[in-house]
Amino acid sequence: MAVIDLMPRPPALKVRGLVAGYGGEPVLQGVSLRLQAGELLAVLGGNGAGKSTLLKVLLGLLPPQSGQVSVFGLAPSVDPVAARAMLAYVPENVAVYPHLDGLENLHYLLGLAGRRPDEAAIALALREVDLPEAAWRQRAARYSKGMRQKLLIALALLREAPLLLLDEPASGLDPEATDQLAALLSRLRDAGRAILMVSHDLEATSAIADRYVFLAKGRVLREGSDLAALGADAAALRTLYARRADLAP
Repeated sequence: MAVIDLMPRPPALKVRGLVAGYGGEPVLQGVSLRLQAGELLAVLGGNGAGKSTLLKVLLGLLPPQSGQVSVFGLAPSVDPVAARAMLAYVPENVAVYPHLDGLENLHYLLGLAGRRPDEAAIALALREVDLPEAAWRQRAARYSKGMRQKLLIALALLREAPLLLLDEPASGLDPEATDQLAALLSRLRDAGRAILMVSHDLEATSAIADRYVFLAKGRVLREGSDLAALGADAAALRTLYARRADLAP
């Protein structure tokens, strides 16, 4: 007889009343959001909206001034090592070791995380992210941004990280690479991973995001699930993107 697990599961990400900033001055002012496994949330906003500050708090690099933040029930500011073990971060400027090839990068980075997957598992992850096999033994210095993203997402799969944080993932990608990224993130979301994508680009997120949160001047000004309606509301977009924080993000 199958055993049914009725224990409640914590959300992948829970932020409630978050206030955070620099030098005692708040950038984020009462931000709340929630992300479940198998969901893709887009955090949208213009320059100075507080998107970078939010990522720093989630990564445990900046402590909250007040409010609550949890990653699968773990507080990044209290136990950053345990919280970071549950997530993988892909920055806007994707950094890998240029003198190493793709496989060497994965072996080295996995070793730092205390992981020693076999070659079959690595090959499976690289195929899952659609990194061409011809690139596996190619030095990463020759990789495009899209290829570097795929390599880091393969690393996340091998680390079994259930939460992905992506910073401006479509920035600098050509249309074909943007479509490939969207297809990859959709597959990962459908497989049960939680994905938070920070972006200023509504068009790049509208095809794949389940929900959006719109930040402006450190506050959530709008949220919902109908990004097409938001994109059609030109007046609202001009207002939202025109509001900029007076402080550095």
